[in-house]
Amino acid sequence: MTDTKNFNYKGQSIAFEQLGEGKPLVILHGWGSSKRVMIPIAKQLAGIRTSYVLDLPGFGDSPEPSASWSIDDYGDAVQEFISNKFDEPVDVLVHSFGGRVILKLCSREFGKKHIQKVLITGGAGMKPRRSLKFYYKKYLAKMLKAPFFILPEERREKALSKLRKTALWKHLGSGEYNQLSGVMRETFVKSVTEYLEPCLPQIPHDALLLWGRNDDATPIYQAERMEKGIDNAALVVIEDAGHYAFLDKPKQFTAIAEAFFKG
Repeated sequence: MTDTKNFNYKGQSIAFEQLGEGKPLVILHGWGSSKRVMIPIAKQLAGIRTSYVLDLPGFGDSPEPSASWSIDDYGDAVQEFISNKFDEPVDVLVHSFGGRVILKLCSREFGKKHIQKVLITGGAGMKPRRSLKFYYKKYLAKMLKAPFFILPEERREKALSKLRKTALWKHLGSGEYNQLSGVMRETFVKSVTEYLEPCLPQIPHDALLLWGRNDDATPIYQAERMEKGIDNAALVVIEDAGHYAFLDKPKQFTAIAEAFFKG
């Protein structure tokens, strides 16, 4: 049985589910995902951990923030959740965008004191290698926007708004970006344009990087960069699994995660 609750952070409602028994384990999902995707692994670990599976603001059952958030804002919210809920240090298990949040949080003094073991799977935050096609799209988009900046601000915003609705502009944007609007679009841009390599040397935790070999969203080279940057990190690769290794190979993923958290 899961227990759905809400936590209030500065007027922002954050939904979470609690299940299992044992030491607390905070679980964070990826971008465009929700706690529902992470519940299966929480159930698999229910015999050794009490999991607190959050819906980050703007996802699942947690409403969008009133203004765009940065990774630090998400880190602040998770920090307040941990500080408010627990008298003992917690372990964390994070996926994709949740990896960005936890890299920030673990590099803070708070994270060093209140977080113990860290399991990151398919974690984002490393600067990606870009193709020529990416740079072509990037600079073509800049060229399309450039003429509008000679207009007065009010006319400029109206013109740019029309530009963003054109088929050409939508073709230039990422699939995730084009599906967003307003606050979450701005939040997405803030997140993907901040690279977190500088956080890595500040993270003293035992960190397990558990990656799918075929992850094409956060490829293996990004995991290798994390492993190199975090002193106490170890990379384990699951064959025939992708970005959602915990869903592709649930038994193998769970066995490795259990060994890590028990050990």
